Amino acid sequence: MHILLFGAGGQVGWELQRSLSVLGTLSALGHAEGDLEQPLQGLIERVRPDIIVNAAAYTAVDQAESEPARAMRINAEAVGEMARAARSLDALLVHYSSDYVFDGQKSTPYQEDDPTGPINLYGRSKLAGEQAIRALAGCRHLILRTSWVYAARGKNFARTILERAQTMDRLQVVADTYGAPTSAQLLADVTALALYRARTADSAAASGALGTFHLVPSGETSWHEYACFLIEAARARGMPIRVAQANILPVPAATFSAPARRPMNSRLDNRRLQQALGIELPDWRVHLRRFVDEVAG
Repeated sequence: MHILLFGAGGQVGWELQRSLSVLGTLSALGHAEGDLEQPLQGLIERVRPDIIVNAAAYTAVDQAESEPARAMRINAEAVGEMARAARSLDALLVHYSSDYVFDGQKSTPYQEDDPTGPINLYGRSKLAGEQAIRALAGCRHLILRTSWVYAARGKNFARTILERAQTMDRLQVVADTYGAPTSAQLLADVTALALYRARTADSAAASGALGTFHLVPSGETSWHEYACFLIEAARARGMPIRVAQANILPVPAATFSAPARRPMNSRLDNRRLQQALGIELPDWRVHLRRFVDEVAG
């Protein structure tokens, strides 16, 4: 199969280059070659892929509040162009979405069919991207919602916390917002498995693995518990951690002001995906330990 990957230079795209390359021919486009602010349909139709994987996105949550047109172009309009091209070529479109499509007010983990209600511009743009795909009859698609993505490369919470833990004596971390830290490695590996199953299963089984799913590890945590576990794992691995565990202070989200509101509950129910693929997704700590091993060298 021929796979066209957008966002190859990002933290998820980087891992996808590894996981997807074993499935067939991979055309991996970074920002320079696959700029989502430019028209895309002609580019896609020239490549004529069997599968389009979109790992590119506008992810600056706070900045999106002052750049709504740019966020909507990248996260929604460009995704609609990919969907139209995919339908034209009878290609499968894989797209990553976010827990931010929900308002965060539910008291239990969100299921795929729960009502959406984003509370910031970034979330609205991600929801608009989902809607652009689903509105296009005949576009075979796999939308994977995820949360709190991290990797050993790129800008993310895990890397930032470890950097601060090595230079600061005291940290304040939000303790009343809940979710599951998701490794880019996990996203890439499960995506590759889903694509393999979709191409090798009979039509009924393949169609059952398409649609919208939540792809996060099992379990849940707060940002504060996440930071404490990460820092202790790094300390045990021999990294030069400066902050004492007692000085990682839990604080409410209201302590920090930001242009964009964040959902308090980012928990996503992953049972539908596990059932569709016949897999058991690991606890969130498993890949976080791998992350520490990687950054510790």
